[in-house]
Amino acid sequence: MMNPKTSQSIAWVALSFITFVVMGALLFLVLYCVVHGWNSLNMAFVFGPTTKGGLLAPIVGTIYLIFMTLLFVIPLGVGAAIYLSEYAPVNGITHFIRYALSSLAGIPSIIFGLFGVALFVTLIGHASILAGALTMACLSLPFMVTATEEALKGVPKSWREASLGLGATKWETTWFVVLPSALPGIITGIILCMGRVVAETAPLLATAGFSPFVPTSPFDGARTLALHLFYLATEAPSTGTVTRYDLISQAMGIAVILILIIVLMNGLIRLFSNLYSRRFLKQGV
Repeated sequence: MMNPKTSQSIAWVALSFITFVVMGALLFLVLYCVVHGWNSLNMAFVFGPTTKGGLLAPIVGTIYLIFMTLLFVIPLGVGAAIYLSEYAPVNGITHFIRYALSSLAGIPSIIFGLFGVALFVTLIGHASILAGALTMACLSLPFMVTATEEALKGVPKSWREASLGLGATKWETTWFVVLPSALPGIITGIILCMGRVVAETAPLLATAGFSPFVPTSPFDGARTLALHLFYLATEAPSTGTVTRYDLISQAMGIAVILILIIVLMNGLIRLFSNLYSRRFLKQGV
């Protein structure tokens, strides 16, 4: 039998190696996009109109769509997870709900796009940010509910019992004790939803449209940065002055902007979550 210290050392080395490989692949991907896309980033390219090769409309459309989707996903996902974790009885119905959520998480995104076209686009009358956000909310909701429920389950049961023993109601215990403690897991679910919104193309092409103009309301059509990136990466050069390398360089520039948007929004979400935790923990005390 292998010495416990030896097996511990082997496991530590193996896991450390795997961690460095994963982090190295991620850093290589980010650096590759930055190196090949940085030269194409300039004021005219980033803030110019899309009809002249700029990215102002896709940037505004992407941010608009992220906020609209989170506006639907966060209250619905967190509320459903609180019910399933804290209030729902353990019976066949709740087991079926969890099974349905797991099944929905594995459905191809294009099916959600067809559903969005059949329902939301038909109701609104045309492709728009609102139709795209509602479609992406349906697509992201299973991930949000699952991540939030797992985060709520991670809060020790003794904390709930202590709060109830001090005279707090079930809702006060959930609001002031369970939710602040589960925030890291909830934030993970929000970040996963943001990643789905930023990365998807097919459902948004069918529901949000491909408008090259800056949207001014949720009922306007819009293209996202991912859609515009796909367009540039697959477009054939229209003139002799624009080469295939130029289009790929612009697509890499869009990838850099997408990374910056995700990093900034993650930072904002974590900032607000820390403020929320401090506020409600103080109120609980």
